[in-house]
Amino acid sequence: MYESKYCAPIPRAHFIRRLFVHFLAAIGLLAASLLVGIVGYEHFEHLAWRDAFINSAMLLGGMGPVNAPQSDGGKIFAGVYALYAGLVFLIVLAIVLTPVIHRVLHTFHWEVDD
Repeated sequence: MYESKYCAPIPRAHFIRRLFVHFLAAIGLLAASLLVGIVGYEHFEHLAWRDAFINSAMLLGGMGPVNAPQSDGGKIFAGVYALYAGLVFLIVLAIVLTPVIHRVLHTFHWEVDD
């Protein structure tokens, strides 16, 4: 997907397209993760979709749940989902920053053929 150090850095238009594709991938992962959280909170805690959404969004954002789980199944789900949400936060950050970091490093290490 990325060019080697022997290739010239891609043009700005291609780089912006790459950023956009990575951004879409990050949004897709966040949307899928949010959907899993909403369904889980609705199923295990019998929360309304609005409350399930806010709990899931707060966990994915790194803030913690708004409503503490009451059932045993809800507590287990919330714990597993919180661990998952922490990983998703880091993965989304990596997906978004990877093209930028690669471009900077590629510019420094690009070997021009003489």
